Amino acid sequence: MTLHSDVSDLWQRYDDDEVDAETASTDDHDTLDAFLEGLEAGEIRAAEKGSDGWEANEWVKRGILLNFGLRATEARSYGDVDYHDVLPLRETGDLGERGTRNTPDGTTIRRGAYLGSDCIMMSPSFVNVGAHVGDGTLVDSCDTVGSCAQIGENVKLGANTLIGGVLEPVEDAPVIVEDGVSLGAGCRVTSGFVVGENTVVGENTLLSPRIPVYDLVEEEVIYGRLPPERRAFTRMVESSLGDHDLFAGGAYKPAVVALDIEADTRDATEREEALRE
Repeated sequence: MTLHSDVSDLWQRYDDDEVDAETASTDDHDTLDAFLEGLEAGEIRAAEKGSDGWEANEWVKRGILLNFGLRATEARSYGDVDYHDVLPLRETGDLGERGTRNTPDGTTIRRGAYLGSDCIMMSPSFVNVGAHVGDGTLVDSCDTVGSCAQIGENVKLGANTLIGGVLEPVEDAPVIVEDGVSLGAGCRVTSGFVVGENTVVGENTLLSPRIPVYDLVEEEVIYGRLPPERRAFTRMVESSLGDHDLFAGGAYKPAVVALDIEADTRDATEREEALRE
């Protein structure tokens, strides 16, 4: 039996109401623990990139949901902090061996989250279950990396950035931030949006499938993704409500404009990265 099949079998029993948090056996909990260990080791991921783009691993998302459905809320403690949750926080003893560091008093890593080598987590920040944070990535102060989000290598998440989580429905891909991306302070990336590699996003930009991206490189309007090698920022465009009597000065809605990344933008980003070495 493989972990995939064990989780799939357990999900079927759970879905058929044959097992719950009160009746789950030691073997069931062993499967749940092995699953979380696989996530933390980077051996399994909630989404993977194939020839047709990013796709969710439904069985992995089901495994995460099982860890909530088959565990009871317990009183727990971590250091001097008492809390109540179905999952404990992730042990961090392995991070130092890989050059990853997290500053004290507020960096929180939930069980089932993966952090690669040479990562930096500034406090306060939070990485949720199922998230995958690649090598050399900076999670800055007041950042949240949501459940199942896939963050690439050498990514910079500016301060006060929110990466949304997607657990249900299980077939939906989570938020993807590919290698080399730089997100300015205050950015929001939600609802399975894909940020292409080596893109630089201006501060306070909202990236969501509901907001159009005006790609001036390919001269097209797209939704749900930013192509690679772009410089992106928020602009206001005319709304269909523009002629309404209540909007005497015109009504506008947010959009994202994407330009070809310029050499000086890349150089500035590289200089900033050098300060971390």
